[in-house]
Amino acid sequence: MKKKNESANIRENQRQFFVHESSYVDDGVLIGDGTKVWHFSHIQTGSIIGKNCSIGQNVNIANNVKIGNSVKIQNNVSVYEGVELEDYVFCGPSMVFTNIKLPRSEFPQRGAEFYLKTLVKKSASIGANATIVCGTTIGEYALIGSGTVVTKNVPAHALIVGNPGKITGWIDKKGNKLEFDETGVSKCGKYRLIENKLVKNK
Repeated sequence: MKKKNESANIRENQRQFFVHESSYVDDGVLIGDGTKVWHFSHIQTGSIIGKNCSIGQNVNIANNVKIGNSVKIQNNVSVYEGVELEDYVFCGPSMVFTNIKLPRSEFPQRGAEFYLKTLVKKSASIGANATIVCGTTIGEYALIGSGTVVTKNVPAHALIVGNPGKITGWIDKKGNKLEFDETGVSKCGKYRLIENKLVKNK
Protein backbone atom coordinates (compact mmCIF):
# COMPACT_ATOMS: atom_id res chain seq x y z
CA MET A 1 0.00 0.00 0.00
CA LYS A 2 1.31 3.44 -0.89
CA LYS A 3 0.54 6.66 0.92
CA LYS A 4 1.07 9.96 -0.82
CA ASN A 5 3.25 12.03 1.49
CA GLU A 6 1.93 15.40 0.45
CA SER A 7 -0.89 16.92 -1.55
CA ALA A 8 0.38 17.25 -5.08
CA ASN A 9 -0.30 16.78 -8.73
CA ILE A 10 1.24 13.37 -9.34
CA ARG A 11 2.55 11.98 -12.60
CA GLU A 12 2.56 8.17 -12.77
CA ASN A 13 2.78 6.30 -16.06
CA GLN A 14 2.33 9.67 -17.82
CA ARG A 15 -0.99 10.34 -16.03
CA GLN A 16 -1.54 13.59 -14.15
CA PHE A 17 -3.89 13.56 -11.16
CA PHE A 18 -4.26 14.88 -7.61
CA VAL A 19 -4.28 12.85 -4.38
CA HIS A 20 -4.63 14.50 -0.97
CA GLU A 21 -1.87 13.68 1.52
CA SER A 22 -4.33 11.93 3.87
CA SER A 23 -5.45 9.41 1.22
CA TYR A 24 -4.02 6.07 0.14
CA VAL A 25 -3.55 4.69 -3.37
CA ASP A 26 -2.49 1.04 -3.57
CA ASP A 27 -0.12 -0.38 -6.17
CA GLY A 28 -1.71 -1.51 -9.42
CA VAL A 29 -4.20 1.36 -9.72
CA LEU A 30 -4.83 3.41 -12.86
CA ILE A 31 -6.08 6.99 -12.43
CA GLY A 32 -6.83 9.26 -15.39
CA ASP A 33 -5.69 12.81 -16.05
CA GLY A 34 -7.47 15.54 -14.12
CA THR A 35 -8.95 13.26 -11.47
CA LYS A 36 -8.91 14.47 -7.86
CA VAL A 37 -8.91 12.22 -4.78
CA TRP A 38 -9.76 14.16 -1.62
CA HIS A 39 -9.24 13.62 2.12
CA PHE A 40 -9.15 10.22 3.90
CA SER A 41 -9.97 8.12 0.84
CA HIS A 42 -8.58 4.73 -0.22
CA ILE A 43 -8.16 3.46 -3.78
CA GLN A 44 -7.53 -0.30 -3.78
CA THR A 45 -5.50 -2.55 -6.07
CA GLY A 46 -6.74 -3.22 -9.57
CA SER A 47 -9.21 -0.35 -9.72
CA ILE A 48 -9.39 1.86 -12.79
CA ILE A 49 -10.59 5.45 -12.50
CA GLY A 50 -11.11 7.56 -15.61
CA LYS A 51 -10.29 11.16 -16.41
CA ASN A 52 -11.63 14.26 -14.63
CA CYS A 53 -13.31 12.38 -11.79
CA SER A 54 -13.92 13.81 -8.32
CA ILE A 55 -13.51 11.37 -5.42
CA GLY A 56 -14.77 13.02 -2.22
CA GLN A 57 -13.76 12.64 1.41
CA ASN A 58 -13.82 9.22 3.10
CA VAL A 59 -14.47 7.31 -0.13
CA ASN A 60 -13.35 3.70 -0.62
CA ILE A 61 -12.86 2.33 -4.13
CA ALA A 62 -12.50 -1.44 -3.74
CA ASN A 63 -10.34 -3.88 -5.68
CA ASN A 64 -10.94 -4.15 -9.43
CA VAL A 65 -13.66 -1.49 -9.59
CA LYS A 66 -14.02 0.28 -12.92
CA ILE A 67 -15.06 3.94 -12.98
CA GLY A 68 -15.53 5.94 -16.17
CA ASN A 69 -14.67 9.54 -17.02
CA SER A 70 -16.09 12.64 -15.28
CA VAL A 71 -17.67 10.63 -12.46
CA LYS A 72 -18.45 12.47 -9.21
CA ILE A 73 -18.47 10.48 -5.97
CA GLN A 74 -19.47 12.51 -2.93
CA ASN A 75 -18.35 11.99 0.67
CA ASN A 76 -18.71 8.71 2.59
CA VAL A 77 -19.35 6.37 -0.34
CA SER A 78 -17.88 2.86 -0.73
CA VAL A 79 -17.79 1.45 -4.26
CA TYR A 80 -17.39 -2.28 -3.70
CA GLU A 81 -15.91 -4.89 -6.01
CA GLY A 82 -18.51 -5.90 -8.57
CA VAL A 83 -19.75 -2.33 -9.10
CA GLU A 84 -19.06 -0.47 -12.34
CA LEU A 85 -19.79 3.21 -12.96
CA GLU A 86 -19.89 4.50 -16.52
CA ASP A 87 -19.07 8.07 -17.63
CA TYR A 88 -20.71 11.06 -15.88
CA VAL A 89 -22.29 9.05 -13.06
CA PHE A 90 -23.09 11.02 -9.89
CA CYS A 91 -23.08 9.32 -6.46
CA GLY A 92 -24.57 11.48 -3.71
CA PRO A 93 -23.27 11.71 -0.13
CA SER A 94 -23.45 8.52 1.94
CA MET A 95 -25.28 6.49 -0.71
CA VAL A 96 -24.66 2.75 -0.43
CA PHE A 97 -23.71 -0.01 -2.85
CA THR A 98 -23.79 -3.69 -1.89
CA ASN A 99 -22.24 -6.72 -3.58
CA ILE A 100 -23.64 -9.77 -1.74
CA LYS A 101 -27.37 -10.57 -1.52
CA LEU A 102 -27.30 -12.78 1.60
CA PRO A 103 -24.37 -11.76 3.83
CA ARG A 104 -23.50 -13.94 6.86
CA SER A 105 -20.62 -13.21 9.21
CA GLU A 106 -20.65 -16.87 10.29
CA PHE A 107 -20.37 -18.04 6.67
CA PRO A 108 -18.19 -15.45 4.92
CA GLN A 109 -18.37 -15.09 1.16
CA ARG A 110 -15.05 -13.67 0.04
CA GLY A 111 -13.90 -13.33 -3.51
CA ALA A 112 -15.21 -12.06 -6.82
CA GLU A 113 -17.15 -15.28 -7.53
CA PHE A 114 -19.60 -14.32 -4.77
CA TYR A 115 -20.18 -10.72 -5.87
CA LEU A 116 -23.22 -9.81 -7.93
CA LYS A 117 -22.49 -7.21 -10.61
CA THR A 118 -24.04 -3.77 -10.35
CA LEU A 119 -23.85 -1.48 -13.38
CA VAL A 120 -24.64 2.23 -13.28
CA LYS A 121 -24.87 3.46 -16.86
CA LYS A 122 -23.82 6.76 -18.37
CA SER A 123 -25.03 9.98 -16.72
CA ALA A 124 -27.24 8.32 -14.10
CA SER A 125 -27.50 10.12 -10.75
CA ILE A 126 -27.95 8.54 -7.31
CA GLY A 127 -29.20 10.75 -4.48
CA ALA A 128 -27.86 11.03 -0.94
CA ASN A 129 -28.42 8.03 1.35
CA ALA A 130 -29.90 5.88 -1.41
CA THR A 131 -29.15 2.14 -1.33
CA ILE A 132 -28.46 0.13 -4.49
CA VAL A 133 -29.00 -3.60 -3.93
CA CYS A 134 -26.46 -5.62 -5.89
CA GLY A 135 -27.27 -7.40 -9.13
CA THR A 136 -29.09 -4.42 -10.60
CA THR A 137 -28.53 -2.15 -13.59
CA ILE A 138 -29.39 1.54 -13.50
CA GLY A 139 -30.10 2.91 -16.96
CA GLU A 140 -28.67 5.97 -18.67
CA TYR A 141 -29.81 9.35 -17.28
CA ALA A 142 -31.92 7.69 -14.57
CA LEU A 143 -32.36 9.63 -11.33
CA ILE A 144 -32.52 7.81 -7.99
CA GLY A 145 -34.11 9.98 -5.29
CA SER A 146 -32.47 10.56 -1.91
CA GLY A 147 -33.09 7.69 0.50
CA THR A 148 -34.48 5.39 -2.19
CA VAL A 149 -33.80 1.65 -2.05
CA VAL A 150 -33.24 0.16 -5.52
CA THR A 151 -34.08 -3.55 -5.62
CA LYS A 152 -34.49 -4.15 -9.37
CA ASN A 153 -33.28 -2.84 -12.71
CA VAL A 154 -34.01 0.80 -13.49
CA PRO A 155 -34.92 1.87 -17.06
CA ALA A 156 -33.11 4.73 -18.78
CA HIS A 157 -34.45 8.20 -17.88
CA ALA A 158 -36.61 6.83 -15.02
CA LEU A 159 -37.20 8.81 -11.82
CA ILE A 160 -37.13 6.33 -8.91
CA VAL A 161 -38.37 7.17 -5.40
CA GLY A 162 -39.27 5.17 -2.29
CA ASN A 163 -38.59 1.90 -0.46
CA PRO A 164 -38.64 -0.20 -2.47
CA GLY A 165 -37.94 2.22 -5.29
CA LYS A 166 -40.65 2.68 -7.89
CA ILE A 167 -40.93 4.68 -11.11
CA THR A 168 -42.65 7.97 -10.29
CA GLY A 169 -41.87 9.77 -13.54
CA TRP A 170 -39.49 10.26 -16.42
CA ILE A 171 -36.74 12.84 -16.93
CA ASP A 172 -34.72 14.27 -19.78
CA LYS A 173 -30.92 14.36 -20.01
CA LYS A 174 -30.72 17.42 -17.76
CA GLY A 175 -32.98 15.91 -15.11
CA ASN A 176 -36.13 17.88 -15.96
CA LYS A 177 -39.36 15.94 -15.41
CA LEU A 178 -41.16 15.08 -18.62
CA GLU A 179 -44.87 15.50 -19.30
CA PHE A 180 -46.71 13.47 -21.92
CA ASP A 181 -49.78 13.85 -24.09
CA GLU A 182 -52.49 11.20 -24.46
CA THR A 183 -50.48 9.37 -27.15
CA GLY A 184 -47.44 8.97 -24.92
CA VAL A 185 -45.33 11.63 -26.65
CA SER A 186 -43.50 14.06 -24.38
CA LYS A 187 -44.61 17.67 -24.64
CA CYS A 188 -41.11 18.62 -25.76
CA GLY A 189 -41.57 16.20 -28.66
CA LYS A 190 -38.26 14.40 -28.08
CA TYR A 191 -39.44 11.24 -26.32
CA ARG A 192 -42.17 8.63 -26.41
CA LEU A 193 -43.30 6.13 -23.77
CA ILE A 194 -43.65 2.59 -25.14
CA GLU A 195 -44.47 -0.27 -22.75
CA ASN A 196 -43.06 1.64 -19.77
CA LYS A 197 -39.82 2.47 -21.55
CA LEU A 198 -38.73 5.89 -22.71
CA VAL A 199 -37.42 6.04 -26.28
CA LYS A 200 -36.39 8.88 -28.54
CA ASN A 201 -39.26 10.02 -30.68
CA LYS A 202 -38.68 9.62 -34.41
